[in-house]
Amino acid sequence: MNVLYHLPILPPKMPEGEALSQEIAALRAQHDGDVVYVNPNARSRLYIPRLLFGLAQLKALRAREAEFDLHHFYNPGSYPFPYLLGLRRPVVYTISSGIGRKHIPVGYFNRLAAITVYDERSEQRLLRAGVRNVRVIPPGIDTSRFSHTPQPLEEEFRLLVASAPWTAAQFRTKGIEALLAAARQEPCLRLTFLWRGVLAEAMARRVAAMGLSERVTVINHLVDMNAVLAQVHATVALATAPGIIKAYPHSLLDSLAAGKPVLVSQAIPMADYVARTGCGQVVDKIIAEDILEAIRTLAEDYQSATTAAFHAGRNDFTLDKIITSFHQVYQSITYRK
Repeated sequence: MNVLYHLPILPPKMPEGEALSQEIAALRAQHDGDVVYVNPNARSRLYIPRLLFGLAQLKALRAREAEFDLHHFYNPGSYPFPYLLGLRRPVVYTISSGIGRKHIPVGYFNRLAAITVYDERSEQRLLRAGVRNVRVIPPGIDTSRFSHTPQPLEEEFRLLVASAPWTAAQFRTKGIEALLAAARQEPCLRLTFLWRGVLAEAMARRVAAMGLSERVTVINHLVDMNAVLAQVHATVALATAPGIIKAYPHSLLDSLAAGKPVLVSQAIPMADYVARTGCGQVVDKIIAEDILEAIRTLAEDYQSATTAAFHAGRNDFTLDKIITSFHQVYQSITYRK
């Protein structure tokens, strides 16, 4: 089965370290096909709004459709990109972040072959709005890459932050500012940030200005994630609203696979899973005080959270499950046509 994967983002500088690229690479390993980036702003002198994404490529995309059985489009939110309606092969639209309270384009979605989401929160919001063709497909990772290295709780609590900002505004909306403020308040907290080649100098200036250079590490290159996780107690991902970060951030799935508990903010749909399974703690508000309270609560029952994390990572988010689930979707829509 040949699938053409569409992305409305700019090509990432480090695709090997970017979660969405990893997921698509895994799917492509099982399904022949290609990847196309429909955001023209990398090569345009003028800013092109997302309403126009893909339209300049539509003729070329239609000419290539004989090579493919279907299209698979990934987007963080529920924006209705017009060019997808001009394609003749079936379209699967994956919403990789949670569905917030913004307008849902029900008529648009019902003209596509399938809508997939990672979480039940988003599924229920779409169904209540009237979208018919929705399916939940939880994410998956290659768990064989990870091993569990216990870290005893002593004088320090070491926290990994692997969801770096793409824009200056995301220093606030992804909780970077609040995490730095928490480290400033709590001398026992050590933070390791994995960066992606964007805004690295801005981050270095913030760390230096807050006097945190000895307790905050910023790694701005590809790393062995298993080796990094071996050195920390837990991993955190924060967002002020759905759509900023994936519904199930891959950094947290990596953490679970390594048997390390997670901290996640309430706005991220994965918070429901964390609260239900006990594999970490949910941060109520993205402020230093709430982050530190969640860390204290996690530390009080750390062994239980570690056991739950390892079980969750090894059983609920395997790569085989997501590949099988998407293959079933692909088969169902190509059979219908």
